[in-house]
Amino acid sequence: MKIALFSDIHANLPALEAFFEDLETRNVDAIYCLGDLVGYNIWPNEVVNEIRKRKIPTITGNHDVKVKKASAEQPNDKNYAYTIIGNDEKAYLSTLPAHIKIVFQLNNMNVNLLLVHGSPNSNKEYLLEDTPNETFLTLFKENQTDILCFGHTHKPFHKILNSAVDGNTHFHHAINIGSVGKPKDGDSRGCYVLLTFNENSSVLEKESIQVEFIRFEYDIEKAAKAVENSSLPNEFAQMLRNAF
Repeated sequence: MKIALFSDIHANLPALEAFFEDLETRNVDAIYCLGDLVGYNIWPNEVVNEIRKRKIPTITGNHDVKVKKASAEQPNDKNYAYTIIGNDEKAYLSTLPAHIKIVFQLNNMNVNLLLVHGSPNSNKEYLLEDTPNETFLTLFKENQTDILCFGHTHKPFHKILNSAVDGNTHFHHAINIGSVGKPKDGDSRGCYVLLTFNENSSVLEKESIQVEFIRFEYDIEKAAKAVENSSLPNEFAQMLRNAF
């Protein structure tokens, strides 16, 4: 079983199109989106509809939630990206769930995969690579999950932690899947994750899943120049170029 996870597109259509092109070469069994379809770039409607037409299960990000509030504010350069979202697209964003939980079977044992945007507690909470292990272990326990996948920080990482279960070592995976449309880790290429489940192992084994971070090229200048030719702040264009 191979699953693709992507997040934080932020209305960057050139990046999303390049992501889908790369994905076509990967032979995946399922695709999930972890939110933040809009904000920062000029193609929110196109991004929403590309995801909708593919019927990709999607959760809500903090920027998706922000649409309703920002659209009601006096237009300015900071909220311009939200004012151009169509009514149908707004309605779609308002229906997205906060979490998706999936249960698999590996070697006759259940494996729980929880997909969130920021954290299980809030789509605005940052889970960072240096977040204490105890915090992650508490989240695993409270949410009864083995694998926790999230975005929001736009900085990919994978941590493997363990706990004792019935006297055995039980491995947990915390995975930040990075950003398709607005990387912030100094690498301007888009990023997403492939999870490959080893059907001959179990959650008690460290090798139960393979986590692969995929980086792909896209037309950054097209996206950056579109920002500069719009009412959005030019600094958003430099963020794309410099990945911060």
